[in-house]
Amino acid sequence: MDEHFLETRLAQTAAAIADKTRATMLCALMDGRAYTATELSALADVAASTASSHLSKLTEQGLVQCLPQGRHRYFRLADAQTAHALENLMGLAAARPAPPRVSTPAPLRHARTCYDHMAGAVAVALHDHLLAQAWLQPDDYSLSAEGQRVLTALGMTLPAQATRRRFACACLDWSERRPHLGGALGAALLQCLKTRDWVRAHPDSRALSLTAAGRAALENRLGLGLPKP
Repeated sequence: MDEHFLETRLAQTAAAIADKTRATMLCALMDGRAYTATELSALADVAASTASSHLSKLTEQGLVQCLPQGRHRYFRLADAQTAHALENLMGLAAARPAPPRVSTPAPLRHARTCYDHMAGAVAVALHDHLLAQAWLQPDDYSLSAEGQRVLTALGMTLPAQATRRRFACACLDWSERRPHLGGALGAALLQCLKTRDWVRAHPDSRALSLTAAGRAALENRLGLGLPKP
């Protein structure tokens, strides 16, 4: 691919993200759900017409996908690769000199969605525990035979390895400044936790609540020491 073309596309993509209103919308879409332009305008505190203009820009740059459904149009992040890039940018932003006080709500720091996988202190603890137990290999993020057994016993349906999406990877957590588990394995783990009602999504934010049953399962079945909310 032509180097000049890549430089131009990089500048265009960066410009699309750089606007504060568009950045707010992209962060809202990091919960993996689809929203209408009206809902996103309320989240970004702008007029509906202004929101539509920003969403057109994001769609044009391939960062957001529009999903027509009946009389409504819904918007969501284009794909997991976009979400991963945004999470890394959040980590880069968080690594800059900290403000005098931490303003991130505690529930978001504890556990939240990062597109289709889990982030926050709980997710970082899970990631570190999988590595410490040698269930997850640090060199290529593959699962050991014991890791496959443990996660299957937990109720997970393990994703296929031969797909376009990475099986598993380290995703820098912007609030903890350390990696949590991303990729198809991270998504499968969060889906398992939701299906078993071990974590619950908040209806109006990216925050996740760890249920009492979920805390007990992770501590007793995995031997994981979980951070307090």
